[in-house]
Amino acid sequence: MDTDVLIVGAGPTGLTLANELRVAGVPAVLVDKLPRRSALSKAGGVQSRTQEAFDQRGLLEPLLATGNHPIGTAHFAGITLPLTRDRHRHPWRSVPQVVIEGFLEQHLAAQGIHVRRDHELTGTTQDGDGVTATFASGGVIRSRYLVAADGGRSTVRSLVGAEFPGRPGTATVVAADVRLSGDDQAMTHTRSEDGHWASVFPLGTDPQGRPLRRLSLGGPGRSLPREVPVTEDEIGEGLRAVFGSRVQLLELCYARRITNAARQAARYRHGRVFLAGDAAHVHLPIGAQGMNTGIQDALNLGWKLGAAAHGWAPEHLLDTYHTERHPAAAAVLRNVQAQSLLMDWEGTGDPDLAAAKDLFAALVRLRDVQYHLDDMLSGMGIRYPMPGTENQPLVGLPAPDLDLGPVRSHELLRRGRGVLLDPAGRFAEVAARWQDRVHRAGQGADTEPMLIRPDGYVCWAGNADDLEPALVHWFGEPR
Repeated sequence: MDTDVLIVGAGPTGLTLANELRVAGVPAVLVDKLPRRSALSKAGGVQSRTQEAFDQRGLLEPLLATGNHPIGTAHFAGITLPLTRDRHRHPWRSVPQVVIEGFLEQHLAAQGIHVRRDHELTGTTQDGDGVTATFASGGVIRSRYLVAADGGRSTVRSLVGAEFPGRPGTATVVAADVRLSGDDQAMTHTRSEDGHWASVFPLGTDPQGRPLRRLSLGGPGRSLPREVPVTEDEIGEGLRAVFGSRVQLLELCYARRITNAARQAARYRHGRVFLAGDAAHVHLPIGAQGMNTGIQDALNLGWKLGAAAHGWAPEHLLDTYHTERHPAAAAVLRNVQAQSLLMDWEGTGDPDLAAAKDLFAALVRLRDVQYHLDDMLSGMGIRYPMPGTENQPLVGLPAPDLDLGPVRSHELLRRGRGVLLDPAGRFAEVAARWQDRVHRAGQGADTEPMLIRPDGYVCWAGNADDLEPALVHWFGEPR
């Protein structure tokens, strides 16, 4: 066996997973078919839950120190949600995918983990002990598990014959990183009377310190085949159609056409092979949902593979990756499709659709509606199905970041172990039996007892009689 886990694809999902396995103390190999890391910004927003997860690993502060990453406000279908801005410790931020990839790759390299590039996967076979991966170069890597993080056109997904049902792309819009004239920081989604539209969001600054924007353009007649190059003239004309002479293109840094395809793998696990990120789900990139969903896949899967590699994972644990993450991504696909419809992505000008959007915009003025949408978009409202959700409101949700005196509860997760908060000191005896996997803390703190998984989700709270069954369920039999 060459390694415990082979990760195919060194985007945000694969890099995050490699770091999770490093924290778990599990050998992993990370390969990518590209000869060098992409310089394209791609995704641009980091939601609150993803920032929490980076904070739980001690990565958030150094990531934000890499540049100017402005705070943003959530939106749904281009309608801003201003009442949600200060709900969470970590508000939305604009951090381009290329920055996250560079940061994570350098972080891993500092720990002696390097991406093996120019590794184009050509075949996989698996047996009862592991997976054999072959590459175009003739190389072979044998691993106990393989994770496909190789994007929407995943080679691994094709090789294992995974079903990928859903809707193919029926239209495209332009997505570009640009410098624009004017300084309208508040621009979000703007539409002309004849159905042309533009979305503009801040991306921080370029190497010269000049403001960068993520621009999307669509509307009647703007859907062209993906392979048609995006030109400066096309972007300039699109800006004029929406803004007239108020906004002009100063520099085009990067552009591509994106589609409204919406697909999701029927199963995330195929024996010893797991699908994650865009290999498991693709959709229109609205509201920074794609990159964040992939990172959350990695956070969910990483500690479970670590448990399996160390030999203490309960038999069902790896299967919970699918049962937890498949519904979460299905909900993302639904919300993105709803946003696409309300935005009138193709510029149909349908009066019935306009009436529906007007009604929706009125509802969104209500605080509870904004909070509901924010929970969905920020990742903070994801509640995994697990024992205890029936009668314990915390179970299945991200753990609150509690002040425990010398540390915050999220800081206790930096070793990648479970955490048992035991404020009254009642559970020392039972916790001692799992001390190699679960850290007991919080004695004397003003909080209720709870058990937190390594990925930061509460898996037990409240009833003392249920603690030992929860420890067995998530952390296996004690040694």
